Amino acid sequence: MTARPPRAPSAWRRFTAGFAALLNWLLIGTVAVLIVPVTMQIVSRYTSLIPPYIWTEELARFLFIWMIMLGAMIGVRESAHFDVDVWPKLGRGANAALNLVTNVCTLVFALVFVVAGIEFTQFAIYRISELAELPLWVIHIAWPLTGLAWIVFLGEQFVDNARILAGRPAQ
Repeated sequence: MTARPPRAPSAWRRFTAGFAALLNWLLIGTVAVLIVPVTMQIVSRYTSLIPPYIWTEELARFLFIWMIMLGAMIGVRESAHFDVDVWPKLGRGANAALNLVTNVCTLVFALVFVVAGIEFTQFAIYRISELAELPLWVIHIAWPLTGLAWIVFLGEQFVDNARILAGRPAQ
């Protein structure tokens, strides 16, 4: 009996893997850049080596928002969100069905993020932050983008769980 060679990932799987890798690098960059204004705040607060900069607090807050949203995107991709194991001894098919229910709930939440996030971003389209003088839409667009990323990654999980329910292996 000959073993089947593993199937090459589909174009969609390659896209989502590349997108997830990009998100990981953006998260690393955001954390690295976040260290600069926070360090400046600490040093200026407790020493007289550098003058206190007002814009560092606002920039740190904006970077923190993006850090959280990027982490949430990656968390949905990797199914790393909080999980309560109510039925630990379910079979593979029942577990896939339960995952589909969970994915539908997460999808509803993602749609709320997209719809409300678009309104939130439109509200800020012509506004500028006071201290850092950044356009606020750059910060607010994190919400609808997070919802869209969740939808993309949930699509992958829907397909995998549906394949398991159909008795085929997940990709």
